[in-house]
Amino acid sequence: MSERKVLTKYFPPDFDPSKITRSRAPKQAGPKVQTVRLMAPFPMKCTACGEYIYKGRKFNARKETTEEKYYAISIYRFYIRCTRCSGEITFKTDPKNMDYECERGAKRNTEPWRMNGGGKQESDEERLDRLEREEEEKNAMQELETKTLDAKREMAVADALDEIRTRNARNERIGKDGGDVTVTRESLDDERKRQEQEDEEAARMAFMRRHEALEEIIDDGEDMDVDNAHEATAAPPLTKEEALEMPPPSFKRVVKKKKDSGALLGIKKKPALVVDYDSD
Repeated sequence: MSERKVLTKYFPPDFDPSKITRSRAPKQAGPKVQTVRLMAPFPMKCTACGEYIYKGRKFNARKETTEEKYYAISIYRFYIRCTRCSGEITFKTDPKNMDYECERGAKRNTEPWRMNGGGKQESDEERLDRLEREEEEKNAMQELETKTLDAKREMAVADALDEIRTRNARNERIGKDGGDVTVTRESLDDERKRQEQEDEEAARMAFMRRHEALEEIIDDGEDMDVDNAHEATAAPPLTKEEALEMPPPSFKRVVKKKKDSGALLGIKKKPALVVDYDSD
């Protein structure tokens, strides 16, 4: 394989370097144009056929250097073709807003820097107002917390009003009965505590009475069971003669006969068919 980067050149024998002259063509009139490969910088819609061109689609475009400048930054214009109808679409750079501006042949879908104010130069006060509005819109959690606190405050106020109404109604009822109308909060608390103590005492007494009743029932049942057991186990006493006539106890080991469990398991034994005559 030959070397890709050749350092030496071939010169034919009849080569005459004096015949090589430098030719100067006239400069190209108009703006400088060159062919470049680029991607669509923003989503757009073709005005001729309605084709949507997404952001990032690749095109072979013509790049033109315009005479317009933003301060010392040159502005460039690009020419591309629609992928469906081959209509010409032009857009140029916008260094002021650090974006691109669609000029002809297509319509941009979204223009974020134009959404607030229509591309007009806003003053400092307008900018501050816009930032404050955006901050309020973004801070949704703080708004939710504020609503929650307001709801809690309203509930507390409603509870306080209900308590005041209840207290006033109680005072009116006591006044109609002929008692003292001026009932303080301390007296109401004392009355509530007294009621609670009376309820606790009544519950304790009821529990003690029920416990005593259960103990009486249990004692009566135990006495009856003991009496029945004594009556069942009681036997007539033995006389001396009966005791002497009883056989003496035997400590001889007695082998118990095993119980046939075949019947329990459902096993039936057939009778023997062979008769043993020798035994007779």
